[in-house]
Amino acid sequence: MTEKAVLAGGCFWGMQDLIRKLPGVVRTRVGYTGGDVPNATYRNHGNHAEGIEIIFDPSKISYRRILEYFFQIHDPTTRDRQGNDYGSSYRSAIYYADDEQRRIAEDTIADVDASGLWPGKVVTEVEPAGDFWEAEPEHQDYLERYPGGYSCHYPRSDWVLPRRAAAE
Repeated sequence: MTEKAVLAGGCFWGMQDLIRKLPGVVRTRVGYTGGDVPNATYRNHGNHAEGIEIIFDPSKISYRRILEYFFQIHDPTTRDRQGNDYGSSYRSAIYYADDEQRRIAEDTIADVDASGLWPGKVVTEVEPAGDFWEAEPEHQDYLERYPGGYSCHYPRSDWVLPRRAAAE
């Protein structure tokens, strides 16, 4: 049995490259989500964000753990920006599948804010999941095909939430 997570945190190439390597992640795909343009494409994605769909095995990795890593590999305190990428396509967002994912997202954001480890308050949007339009083939697995390609994502060793039993 698998579950799905949908996240946006800047350029989808770097997100996919890091998240796919987490134990328990079964598969990922990048695309456009959180907007209102049907059949979104790279050239016409309107107000969609560049996002990643994550299929994971909850017996091996929790939704909470995926979110903790998400907050470690991108800056959730910058609105509509990651690194050199600017605009709403690069916003930070969590698109939840159900009330439990929403609760976990809000709880994780509260913990990130309370930790004082990040450079400011989290601006990550928490919205219900909607359509996910798969990106073109050239965007899938991009950094596996072009290992030296652009990415502004990396694990920040000082942005790790302290473990707490109630979080799992």
